[in-house]
Amino acid sequence: MRTLLLPLLRLMLRIFFRRIEVTGAERVPAKGPVIFVLNHPNGLIDPVFLLALAPRRVAFLAKAPLFRMPIIGAIARAFEAIPVHRRQDTGGAADPAQNARTFDAARAVLVRGGTIAIFPEGASHSDPKLRPLKTGAARIALGAAAVLPPDLSLEIVPAGLYYRAKHIFRSVALLHFGDPFPVARISLAPGAEPPPEPVRTLTEQLATRLRAVTLETEETEVHELVARAQRIFSAPAEPLAEEFGLRRRMLAGYDVARRHWPQRVAALRGRLDRHAAALEAAGVDPRQLEPQSYGWKRAIAYAAQSLLFLIVGLPVALMGLVVHYPAYRAVGWVATGISKGSEDALATVKVLAAALLFPLTWAAILTGSWLWRGPWLAALIAPALPLSGYIALQFAERLDRVAGATRALAILLLRRRAFLRLTAERRAIRNEILALGQEVDALTGAAAGSAGRA
Repeated sequence: MRTLLLPLLRLMLRIFFRRIEVTGAERVPAKGPVIFVLNHPNGLIDPVFLLALAPRRVAFLAKAPLFRMPIIGAIARAFEAIPVHRRQDTGGAADPAQNARTFDAARAVLVRGGTIAIFPEGASHSDPKLRPLKTGAARIALGAAAVLPPDLSLEIVPAGLYYRAKHIFRSVALLHFGDPFPVARISLAPGAEPPPEPVRTLTEQLATRLRAVTLETEETEVHELVARAQRIFSAPAEPLAEEFGLRRRMLAGYDVARRHWPQRVAALRGRLDRHAAALEAAGVDPRQLEPQSYGWKRAIAYAAQSLLFLIVGLPVALMGLVVHYPAYRAVGWVATGISKGSEDALATVKVLAAALLFPLTWAAILTGSWLWRGPWLAALIAPALPLSGYIALQFAERLDRVAGATRALAILLLRRRAFLRLTAERRAIRNEILALGQEVDALTGAAAGSAGRA
């Protein structure tokens, strides 16, 4: 069952996300016991990423109520997930026997050289930074390391999940594996739990390592501000690892700059807000404000390619739109209603609803075709149904890009001053951010030098 489900999960991810990148997979030990620890921003999408894209077979620790859900429970059992009985799932009363069984099952996987994965924050959330970590990951790790054979070392691999817009269909996502580190062995009596001090020390180490592969700030608005600033710098096809790294540097620099130059940062923030509003009113992306992108040879080649794709793809795209649009709208309506405004659950509900409604749509059409003209017609159109949906999706995305480029080109040709004002403001904001970043680097470098001399 696992062999059949893996390609399906990968396909679902590739459909929901326009672009997915995995970095650092070469850091994951090829053999031996490993614990993956991850941040948890996006509900059930998060474990699917690791299950489908990790370089090794993984057993997840998952909350026990998932095993009672009809489809999700079957998937969890197929991937050998280990149930975790949380206090909030049992009416506030923890059962030590259940916890012991969970820990024993996890340690058994590790002792035989396997891998497990844990979300040490305990629950999915949309907070702007990591939540305080639970101690379960450290307790499992220390307990397993204590009983491993002398020739085996338990490694922990921190992994960060980065979503540009986690609940938006056709956004982008990055799975980034950090540097592994070994778990120290401590002496434990058979069946004994690790003492509090090593557990606390390892939990703090886990938090430090996770912060190195995630984005953190005190306010959600700061993430939005940095996202706007990053779009001024990034090229459209820039690797997500570089985008992620730039955002990390910007977040760190913002914290320093806000403490030392609050008025200057406030002025830059207002400037970014006004520039974003001007771009939205014009209907263009900041990365389209490059006059050299509109050289006549490049513009003609792009227009010809896009026109050919749009003309050839239009009939099939229209078919795909007619077939899939009702289900697409129903997915959005169902997801909004069930998630009740919770962003970290929205993508999960969208994927589950789509996995149900689109096959039902295809089944209804095939049944009607069969009853109308017999099995040959149903067999003929069966592969065309999902293919038409994919072409419609590609058509809509290409059309959106062409529309944006056309608006930018029209502003350049018909309202050249407005275009030049936007490009000049983009350049000025970029230069101001660079200058501020240099001052932050100088300040932090001087502080590090003073600390080193001390």
